Amino acid sequence: MIINVRRKENVIMKKLISTNGLSHEEWLKYRKQGIGGSDAGAICGLNPYVSPMSVFYEKTRSEVEDYDNESMRQGRDLEEYVARRFMEETGLKVRRSNAMYQSEEYPFMLANVDRLISGENMGLECKTASAYNVDKWTGDSVPTHYEIQCHHYMAVTGAKAWYLAVVILGREFKYKKIERDEALIQNLIAIEKEFWEGHVLPGNMPDPDGSDISNEVINRYFPSALKKTIPLPSHLNEQLKRREEIILLAKKLTQEQNQIEQQLKLYMGEYEMAFNEHYKVSWSNVDTVRIDSKRLKEERPDLYRNFAKSSQSRRFTVRAA
Repeated sequence: MIINVRRKENVIMKKLISTNGLSHEEWLKYRKQGIGGSDAGAICGLNPYVSPMSVFYEKTRSEVEDYDNESMRQGRDLEEYVARRFMEETGLKVRRSNAMYQSEEYPFMLANVDRLISGENMGLECKTASAYNVDKWTGDSVPTHYEIQCHHYMAVTGAKAWYLAVVILGREFKYKKIERDEALIQNLIAIEKEFWEGHVLPGNMPDPDGSDISNEVINRYFPSALKKTIPLPSHLNEQLKRREEIILLAKKLTQEQNQIEQQLKLYMGEYEMAFNEHYKVSWSNVDTVRIDSKRLKEERPDLYRNFAKSSQSRRFTVRAA
């Protein structure tokens, strides 16, 4: 059953599905029906971990990929803790929504919100962060893709503001109130609309962005090569020429980097650490243990066969004709 919920004048969202008793696989299937808050930053090119191409891949493939890792599990398990700490710090009360919402005006926009603020037209997004990423939460700053996520939720729900709370593991708890920015929301809606109607619905893959994530998606689409040859269009020659220029420039920059590092090593000599008010330079001892696979194969071929693992990948090369 779809229930209309009025959150703001002229803004109506649908309760698309109750998440109570909904399996994780079914939840993932519903996510394919539109763009969620965690997708928004990636579509805008602001998420360092997800690209527009990977969002397209997730939305258009028929299979449901239930990917999970320890970091994601900790984020889910600590969500309740973050919500409880937020209530302690602010005095506000929050509640679970237990639903997936859909914008009535823009049905491609979905929202799975962590918490809604009781008695207020606002919500709460709960995050966890590694101590290694503490610099991204310095002062009043927050990762941009999280801020975009909050504005996406405001666009769907009509909320006037959204709180973003984070526990930085082993360090501190922080929160920030993000006020509704109507101009930003309208731009976000336009970007998401173009992505959904210009890419997802017609199956038109977005352009790659040069990230490792996009490279991973391309490899998923084309994991193996046919032993065939196709003609190379001449209009790609300019791009290939530019690629050669970039490679040459990268070599020059790498050589300059190496030169600077060599000068620093000569200055440090046998000392491990050097620092001043701006930089700390370390040239420390590192013990590395590697398996001599060639010797293992020669002296213990049976053991080598038992533990050898083969994999297939594709190697990309360019040579002048």
